[in-house]
Amino acid sequence: MNYKHGVWVAVAFAAIAGLFAANSANVSGQQHRVLFELTSGEGESWPALLNNIENVRKTLGEKSTDVEVVAHGKGLDFLRRSNTQLSSRMQNLAGSNVVFMACENTMRRQNVTKADLLPFVTTVDSGVAQVVRRQEAGWSYVRTGG
Repeated sequence: MNYKHGVWVAVAFAAIAGLFAANSANVSGQQHRVLFELTSGEGESWPALLNNIENVRKTLGEKSTDVEVVAHGKGLDFLRRSNTQLSSRMQNLAGSNVVFMACENTMRRQNVTKADLLPFVTTVDSGVAQVVRRQEAGWSYVRTGG
């Protein structure tokens, strides 16, 4: 084999190996579980959160990645019906098994009812307790906002 053919064979092999590596998370059978905690009010962190969710699911595989978002404190506004700017994007994610959760403690403090939340939002007794439960169960944790 001459030098040119050897280079092309090496390039082809590298490309094939790269494809296998890129898809390894999808075929390995590993289930990824990621919890995003949102505590910040409206600003750059909200669209960034949705970008992060979309990116992690694209990279690790939509079907092999469970995602939950728990919002409390100032982050609760993210889940309100008044968040019309991002609601359609959130609805699409919720329709593909991303779970959005509101902290009931924060809801009580802010006088927010379930009717004030987007229709696909569920609630948890405590946002911080949900973070603890998920971390104890081995979920990856990502904090969003400040």
